[in-house]
Amino acid sequence: MNILQINASARSSGAQSTELANRIVERLRDANPHAALRLRDLAAVPHPMLDEAALGALFTPAAQRSAEQAARVALDDALIEELFAADVVVLGVPMYNFGIPAQLKHWIDAVARAGVTFRYTEQGPVGLVQGKKVIVALARGGRYRDTAADSQVPYLKTVLGFLGITDLHFVYAEGLNMGAEAAAQGHAQAQADIDAALA
Repeated sequence: MNILQINASARSSGAQSTELANRIVERLRDANPHAALRLRDLAAVPHPMLDEAALGALFTPAAQRSAEQAARVALDDALIEELFAADVVVLGVPMYNFGIPAQLKHWIDAVARAGVTFRYTEQGPVGLVQGKKVIVALARGGRYRDTAADSQVPYLKTVLGFLGITDLHFVYAEGLNMGAEAAAQGHAQAQADIDAALA
């Protein structure tokens, strides 16, 4: 088993979403002692945003790219290769202002590439990232599960499904900033979600 862990918090240490992702990976490795882990910390090594220069590089034929353009595309290529190599992807995702962190959006923009991870057909788009299990570890100060204020889960279901990833599991640690009792309840719910995801 190849595990890809992506920590999307803006903090490299002390992030509750990272701690939750670590617990999931630990459970996976306990069940699969020979599993290989690839860890990508998007705070320690931020991925560049999709800007005009990046678009220019991506839309320039490979043989015509400058050295700078080739280097920029290679950064995205590395993320795509990691995704294709993974059997299980664990995403540590805090909620920032009701959305996903910018760091995770940059990762998504990098791996969502036409003709590589999805393609358009006469019948519509087809995702090319098949056979992956994704477990999303959500850490939130308040409680938003199954409410209109939760923009994270619908977005991640849509974009990952667009890439062909439909084996999705969400782990919710909520109410973490609402006092000790609420935080304890949040961690208990997260543990129950982990058990369900790994059953």
